[in-house]
Amino acid sequence: MIYDYTLPKTNGEELKLADFKGKVLLIVNTATGCGFTPQYEAIENIYEKYHDRGLEIIDIPCNQFGHQTPGSDAEVKEFCQLHYNTKFEQMKKSDVNGANELPLYTYLKSQKGFAGFGNHKLASILDEMLTKADPNWKENPDIKWNFTKFLISRSGEVVARFEPTISMDDVENKITELL
Repeated sequence: MIYDYTLPKTNGEELKLADFKGKVLLIVNTATGCGFTPQYEAIENIYEKYHDRGLEIIDIPCNQFGHQTPGSDAEVKEFCQLHYNTKFEQMKKSDVNGANELPLYTYLKSQKGFAGFGNHKLASILDEMLTKADPNWKENPDIKWNFTKFLISRSGEVVARFEPTISMDDVENKITELL
């Protein structure tokens, strides 16, 4: 269950997901130098709009995709606050795939696998790039790129996975269904 996991905070403490029982959670792996980085603006707007109704957002910076989060945790936080005025929880930079992936991501991927990039203008670029690295990439549940989002219901169920190419309007609509 989602509430069994903890996440490393930038100050060395652990964030207990059990503390979010009864809340709707949006968990997202982010990057500061990615073509999808402007999604921070929409994510912050959604946070401000729905936080009082029970939405929490957990930002997990990750440097595994194109090394697009090269800075320290402090530099990442400063970038996000300076450029996007973010107020939601930001964790320590962590891996979401591979031998050092956060256990939470092992669980999330087991609950909602990859379902495609949709019709976004960058879908074909991502498809081509990922196919060069692994011809069978579509068959595994790994996180494919920055700004993949998982939506968790108030009861702790992983209800949706949104690839970075999915419209933030679609993400917001699903969030409002759960609130």
